[in-house]
Amino acid sequence: MSKIASQLLAWYDRHHRDLPWRVPPRAGQRADPYRVWLSEVMLQQTTVAAVRGYFQRCTTRWPDVAALAAAEDGA
Repeated sequence: MSKIASQLLAWYDRHHRDLPWRVPPRAGQRADPYRVWLSEVMLQQTTVAAVRGYFQRCTTRWPDVAALAAAEDGA
């Protein structure tokens, strides 16, 4: 790994924001693609501050892509 890459990753480890769709640095886990995709769609429309609560409610109601796909229109 290059020196700059190591420095950037170290900076991120110290300064990252805890967000419900992210896996914490060095957690040894992979991010859930559904949660990442859903956050990206939501974040196209508004700010992180506005998305946090809505994201939590949405993923409680539809915890995975199958549940979202099975939802009725207007649900």
